[in-house]
Amino acid sequence: MENTAKTIEILNDLILINNDRIEGYERALKEIEESGNDTELQPLFLRFIDESRRYRVELGTEVGAFGKDMITGTSTGGKIHRAWITVKETFTGHDRHSLLEECEFGEDAIKKAYEEALNEEVLASYIREMLMDQEEELIEAHDEIKNLRDRVE
Repeated sequence: MENTAKTIEILNDLILINNDRIEGYERALKEIEESGNDTELQPLFLRFIDESRRYRVELGTEVGAFGKDMITGTSTGGKIHRAWITVKETFTGHDRHSLLEECEFGEDAIKKAYEEALNEEVLASYIREMLMDQEEELIEAHDEIKNLRDRVE
C-alpha cells in the first residue's frame, strides 16, 4: 500500500512538471507571436508541448489504473516539479539567446525530475520503462534547445 501511494505521488509530480513545461512553452510561443521574432522556433515548441501532453496522458493512465484521479493544474505542492515555475514566469521581453536559455533551464528541471523519479525504488518495472522512454525523449529535447542556444551569437 505504501509503495502504491508513493508511486502515485511520483506520477502526479511528473504530471505537474509536464503541465508546467506545457505552460512554459505556451508562454514562449505567446512571446514569439507578440514580438514577431523567432517564428522558426514555433514548430519546435509546439512539438515539445505535444510531447508533454502525451506524457501526461501516459502518466495519468497509470494513476487511473491505481484507482486514483490524475492531478491537474500547475505549480502546486509537488516535490519534483517546481523548477519550470520560475521559467514559465520569465518569458517576456527576451532575445533569442535568453529565450532558449530559459527553455534549457526548464528542460534541465524536467530532466532532474525524471532522474529523481527513476531513483525511487518503489516503481514497478513497467512504469520505470515508461519513464525511461519519456526521459530519453526529454534528453533529446534538452540537447536540441542547448544546441540552438549555443549557435546564437
